[in-house]
Amino acid sequence: MHELTLAEHVVHIVEDAARRAGARRVTRVRLALGLLAHVETDTLLYCCQLAARGSLAADADFQAERSPAQAHCGDCGCDAELSGLPASCPRCGGENLSLQGGDEMRVIDIGIS
Repeated sequence: MHELTLAEHVVHIVEDAARRAGARRVTRVRLALGLLAHVETDTLLYCCQLAARGSLAADADFQAERSPAQAHCGDCGCDAELSGLPASCPRCGGENLSLQGGDEMRVIDIGIS
C-alpha cells in the first residue's frame, strides 16, 4: 500500500509549513490528486489520518480533490482533458498523446490555528 508512504510525506510537508507559520495545530489539509496519479483517494485520506497521529495535524480534516488529466495531441495539436487511460484524441481520434498533467499529487492549502 504505497498510499501510507505518500501520506507520511504529506504529513511531513504539512507539519513543516505549519511550524514555519508558527501554528499550534493544523485544522484542515486539502490535496489535489491527478486523475492518473494511481492513488486510491479514500485509502490515502485514511492513511493521512494514521500518519498524522501525534503530529500538529492529528485532528486535521484531510480532503482531496481530483484534478483532470490533460494531454496534447501530436497529430492535430488539440489540447484536451482525458477521463482515463487508454485514451485517444477527442478531435481526431489519434493516439499520439503526450500527458500534460493529471498525474500530480500536491498540497493545495492547509488550515492552521
